[in-house]
Amino acid sequence: MEPVYRPDGTLDRAFDSPEAKRRYNARLFTTIAGRYDFITRLLSYGRDQAWKRDLMAQAAIAPGHRVLDLATGTGDLALAAAAQGAAVVGLDLAPRMIRLARAKPGAGTVRFLVGDMTCLPLPPASVDVVTTGYGLRNVPDLDRAIAEIARVLRPGGRFLSLDFEKPAHAGWRRAYFAYLSVVGATVGTLLHGDADTYRYIPASLARYPGAEAVASRLRAAGFATADVIPKMAGFMAIHVARR
Repeated sequence: MEPVYRPDGTLDRAFDSPEAKRRYNARLFTTIAGRYDFITRLLSYGRDQAWKRDLMAQAAIAPGHRVLDLATGTGDLALAAAAQGAAVVGLDLAPRMIRLARAKPGAGTVRFLVGDMTCLPLPPASVDVVTTGYGLRNVPDLDRAIAEIARVLRPGGRFLSLDFEKPAHAGWRRAYFAYLSVVGATVGTLLHGDADTYRYIPASLARYPGAEAVASRLRAAGFATADVIPKMAGFMAIHVARR
């Protein structure tokens, strides 16, 4: 286990159980919702939008497709899918995120819902494409979320995910986590008066199994294929899986 950068252990307790992580995430993403778009641009050096365009290109969404965007945040991927003529549902755990998504131009074409990735409010085989940006790393129960995604996708449907990745080399991994911790603490203190706000990123990444392990879990859950596309020299990754 990689180190978690929290002196008094408060952030550690966010990972004590799936329910503890769910509660922590609901509070965290409510707190950062107003700064969410700014932070994703900042921490990606402005590459976030390009990665999302890459994900959407891989999704090959066509008019009439039914799309579910999980951990939708302020709705970037959901709105992009709707712009391609899809019928889109965007779901997020934090009501404030949903309110911000609904306020964006074009949001009237998307059905935004407050909900949990581990208990999706959709019938089996009802979706053509599922997308998520930074969702799998944050979900309280990864295997249950994958099972729910597999349940709602039709046979042949596609699942695409963008998220931080763990560098394979231990030295690079330690340096990357330390960098995320320092930057996260600085930005969290400046924007929210709480250094832990964005130190959650390396803490959650330390417990994330990594892109290849997630691809294996997708295949074990019934996906016919699950591929990993590295981004930013392997510090980010896109999953492309077919049911």
